[in-house]
Amino acid sequence: MALPHTVTYHRAQALPDGAAGSGASGALEPPRAKGARRRRASPDARRQRRAAFLFLAPACVMIGLYVIWPILSTIRISFYNWDGMTPPSFVGLDNYVELLHARAFYTALKNNLIWLLLFLLAPPMGLAVALYLNQAVRGIRFVKSLFFAPFVLSGVVVGLIFTWFYDPAFGLLKLFAGHGIPVLGDARYATFGIVFAALWPQTAYCMILYLTGLTTLNAEQLEAARMEGARGWALLWHVVLPQLRPTTFMAVVVTVIGALRSFDLISVMTGGGPFESSTVLAYYMYDQAIKYFRFGYSASIAVVLFGIMLVYIVYHLRRMLRNEQ
Repeated sequence: MALPHTVTYHRAQALPDGAAGSGASGALEPPRAKGARRRRASPDARRQRRAAFLFLAPACVMIGLYVIWPILSTIRISFYNWDGMTPPSFVGLDNYVELLHARAFYTALKNNLIWLLLFLLAPPMGLAVALYLNQAVRGIRFVKSLFFAPFVLSGVVVGLIFTWFYDPAFGLLKLFAGHGIPVLGDARYATFGIVFAALWPQTAYCMILYLTGLTTLNAEQLEAARMEGARGWALLWHVVLPQLRPTTFMAVVVTVIGALRSFDLISVMTGGGPFESSTVLAYYMYDQAIKYFRFGYSASIAVVLFGIMLVYIVYHLRRMLRNEQ
């Protein structure tokens, strides 16, 4: 019977100072309890947690009031029939059923897909312009300002400029083609004409992102690649683009989100016409709420658009976290 007492004695000797008086029960205390006791006994850790909470609290309150609460309210309103004045009446999934049977919804969804595919041209075009402007030549600052100008223009101004450009009576297309082309008045060309106008400022935005990324390139890697004989496309593909991967990720994410939430140019240039041929989900949602006072139906469109964007954002966030890990 002496063996257990010997083991207990040695375990008690292995305890840190101040814990030997706790006896055998203190020697066999679980590590989790000791870790919890150590955390509770650390005033510095409590102060750090309190400071972090105080710094994050204003941002969390703002996000809750202006992001989370509107999202939840929109989802709730989508189950009601409401014109904004009379008391709302609960209709369940009727708004979503009507939405799935509306021809304008599928037209808007198809146009959003066209926006998405054509808008993805903005990052490579922005990269090409950034590579051209990233040169130490005389007068390059003036050229940069010309390419930077579309980024500082509002969407309304860009829409008006291209509306005049497309005008069949006195627009520039009449000078180039010899006759007027009613781009915005033709259901076949209206969406493509608006996307072409939207690519102008979006390319400028991607150009700014890539110009910033080019300033962070590792000069030693570039010099080593040149010494190995890398030139032109090989240098760009194997050395420059891998270092611009974070910039490319940001440019693609911003471009896709911009394509899904396109609204201002459509409102200025066509108003969703002709015959709702150029409408997108964001403008269709606005049209139903402001013109026809169908706030419940408009909320259901907003929920569908939010779901599409949420799938894309979650996918890219998971990919970004995986790359960081």
